[in-house]
Amino acid sequence: MTETAVKTGHPKGLWVLFGTEMWERFNFYGMRALLTLFLVNSLMMKEADASLIYGGFLGLCYLTPLLGGFIADRFFGNRNCILLGGSLMAIGQLLLFFSGSVFETNLPLATTLMWSALGIIIFGNGFFKPNISSMVGSLYPKQEKTKLDTAFTIFYMGINIGAFLGQFICPILGDVKDAGGVRDIHAFKWGFLAAAGAMIIGTLVFLVLKNKYVVTPDGKPIGGLPSKNEASDYEEGEAQAAHFTPMSLVGAVVAFIGLFFTFHYITDGDNVVKTIIYPIIYASGLTLAGLILSDKTLTKVETQRIWVIYIMSFFIIFFWAAFEQAGSSLTFIADNQTDRNFFGWMMPASMVQIFNGLFVVIFAVPFSILWDKLRAKGQEPISTMKQSFGLALIALSYFIIAHNVKDLGNSGLLAIYWLVLLYLIQTFGELCLSPIGLSLVGKLAPKRFASLAYGVFFISNAAGYALSGTLGSILPATGDKFIKAKELGIDLQPILDKTVTPTPEQIKLLDANQISYENPVFAGFEIHNLYEFFMVFVVLCGIASIILFALTPKLKKMMHGIR
Repeated sequence: MTETAVKTGHPKGLWVLFGTEMWERFNFYGMRALLTLFLVNSLMMKEADASLIYGGFLGLCYLTPLLGGFIADRFFGNRNCILLGGSLMAIGQLLLFFSGSVFETNLPLATTLMWSALGIIIFGNGFFKPNISSMVGSLYPKQEKTKLDTAFTIFYMGINIGAFLGQFICPILGDVKDAGGVRDIHAFKWGFLAAAGAMIIGTLVFLVLKNKYVVTPDGKPIGGLPSKNEASDYEEGEAQAAHFTPMSLVGAVVAFIGLFFTFHYITDGDNVVKTIIYPIIYASGLTLAGLILSDKTLTKVETQRIWVIYIMSFFIIFFWAAFEQAGSSLTFIADNQTDRNFFGWMMPASMVQIFNGLFVVIFAVPFSILWDKLRAKGQEPISTMKQSFGLALIALSYFIIAHNVKDLGNSGLLAIYWLVLLYLIQTFGELCLSPIGLSLVGKLAPKRFASLAYGVFFISNAAGYALSGTLGSILPATGDKFIKAKELGIDLQPILDKTVTPTPEQIKLLDANQISYENPVFAGFEIHNLYEFFMVFVVLCGIASIILFALTPKLKKMMHGIR
């Protein structure tokens, strides 16, 4: 490694991966901004069901990286999996476009197309996501691993430039209302088509530039077929392949089945996403975590470092459960109980979440510089402490919003700048937690488990998204529901307060108009209003932040010198 090579900063391959990921995130976040509104307005689903589908979809998008990571590590290599994943996601977006084109004449076909599209996108994402993240870590030789926090923050900025563009362009094309505020339910398809185009561009960028730039400092291709790996690619004394005994594999299958039925049994309701998909996600995470620890080649230090990944991953669940309300409950609140007048422009509801991507683009580099300066002074907090700060910031953002919705009643509107402030504080939390988590997995995981360890990390995201779907579905009635009920000749408030019992005719009428006649319940507590809804997130994230902060000294010892 020459001196000049060390000085040049980050390798050009980082920018190729940055560009590929940017277009993929345009595709994913653009579609995500429209999905729940499309399900409710075009496919005629209830908001609670749309939230559960949204949580299940996101959860599975972070579960399939396990499969994609395993196939890449053992058979196809990172490069081939990225190309396969990108192609599948483009096909899925095109199916959503067709769903948005035929729903009026053939609702059952449109619904089938929607489910097929989400399934294909889930598998495409599984092949794409873990492989591009692990390639970022592979760009840096052993003596430059300290650059990984900065590299992942730059990479994270690429993710969010893509998210910003997707959340801007797809809603402009797909979330359209006329001067009277009536939504064009046929416009969603154009947003999905734009998302498909972005994914095609991202896949082509990687295909054309990978051989020239996505290489090691001495020019060797990164992410090729696993059979071409050499001994020099591994740490000294590190085993080059995982060894799972037949007994441990059988044990993993038995554990998965047992955990699945346990989670299925304790889940109430009849929604298939809630009773089947969520238990699959939770059971997969715990099973994989146990399987990795059953590997006989693990040293004591490796085992303790893997435990740090698991503990960190557990706390990340609560972060994403709160953060991912953006695409479900916060979008419904933006649509139904927010004054979206933004400097004289009526912003589409699906676009309000754009501020998160915008703020990441603005603040990713300053945060990266902050960590570099603190590191130079020997004052940088270790990764798990940064993550406890992230959880505390999420709790703070919901505490502020809870107090601003407290006195809105059924007809008051939340000023849009409170949602903007919420996204600003949550972005600071995200920058303390998400790129730092990606980097920490890269530093702590043995190479033979690199993609599988990212799989565990992404499963914790999946579990968070599944929990976010459950929490999003407990959103109480917003102002629009009371107005709609009044138009139907029904006074909704006394029905929700249980001072009036609705007639069978009223129940049928409310159901037909996607209005619930009961307040939602979470952990045995009835949620009466938006204030109580938001305080759920304050309590969950606040407690998680305090516990993680208290555990940090112990985790520091278990990391054995890695920060």
